[in-house]
Amino acid sequence: MDYASTLKKYINVLVHEGASDLHMSAGVHPTVRVSGALAPMLKEPILTPTDTDGFVKELLSADAYKRFKTEQEVDFAFEGEGVRFRGNAFVQKGSAAIALRLIPKKIRTIQELNLPDILLSFSRKSQGFFIVVGPVGQGKTTTLASLIESINQERLEHIVTIEDPIEYVFEPKQSLIDQREVRIDTKDFPTALQSAFRQDIDVLLVGEMRGPETMSAAVTAAETGHLVFSTLHTNDASQTIDRIIDIFPSTQQDQIRLQLASSLAGIFSQRLVPRISGGLVPAYELLINNKAVANLIREKRTHEINTVIETGSTEGMIDMNRSLAELVSRGEISVESAYQYSLNPNVLNKLL
Repeated sequence: MDYASTLKKYINVLVHEGASDLHMSAGVHPTVRVSGALAPMLKEPILTPTDTDGFVKELLSADAYKRFKTEQEVDFAFEGEGVRFRGNAFVQKGSAAIALRLIPKKIRTIQELNLPDILLSFSRKSQGFFIVVGPVGQGKTTTLASLIESINQERLEHIVTIEDPIEYVFEPKQSLIDQREVRIDTKDFPTALQSAFRQDIDVLLVGEMRGPETMSAAVTAAETGHLVFSTLHTNDASQTIDRIIDIFPSTQQDQIRLQLASSLAGIFSQRLVPRISGGLVPAYELLINNKAVANLIREKRTHEINTVIETGSTEGMIDMNRSLAELVSRGEISVESAYQYSLNPNVLNKLL
């Protein structure tokens, strides 16, 4: 098999079908994900272990391939056929497998993403910690890219991104943007974050918070006059706050709780829900940190935050169930989908 030309063919299929992901595993057909559903390329042959290893070699640099053979998994970025991918190569049943996520070259605006305009208020802050959360594949990176691009277009700022790997590539407009990739431009997230304090930055994007060192540095950066954006794989605002605090040893939790209460700007949780007419539409929750929320964080009462969100619409807060109910009322999503994506169906039931 000519892996270079075959990969081009697969990518062309992905683009033509409007797919978001491409999967290649031994024993099955190459598969794309369209509007959230997997679709095997049945006209293409079932891949062998030799095939998947050949594709991995085609996608990775020599150093990354060597690391893959040693560690049995590796994150990477790949550009081909005019499009960019975030990828992960891993081993399953003794053979290589690949997952590629399409990263659009055009960074869409908040309006184009069908997200609330109030998000732009966070990109216009001078300091604070803003976190976008949700499961894998729910558009967190795309939302953050849109906010960073809005800063890039509006303000003279020094923006530094720390990513693994670099996903969206920014073209400097009003802002100066430096993008750093873990293992290529810096050793790891903690090292890059410590260096960031000496780089005269205004805005910091941390691709993903991993471990207490990264979280502590991100919170400290927000506390010391920087605007910090990051992501976490959590379900909602209260769980996010608990996750951040719980990752620290018990002796440090009170300190991080105080820091988070004072530095947090907001938490945005999003889900991409199948549209009745096809495609996906976001449903979301927004927590805005105010005095009441800060007190709940300090007093270890994060379980009460959901109530604050439900009653805080006048301040701009958005409740996930209300967001889902509005999508149902507009005929965008089905009632079944709303219940599937709700974290509290009993509350949703009262809104429908």
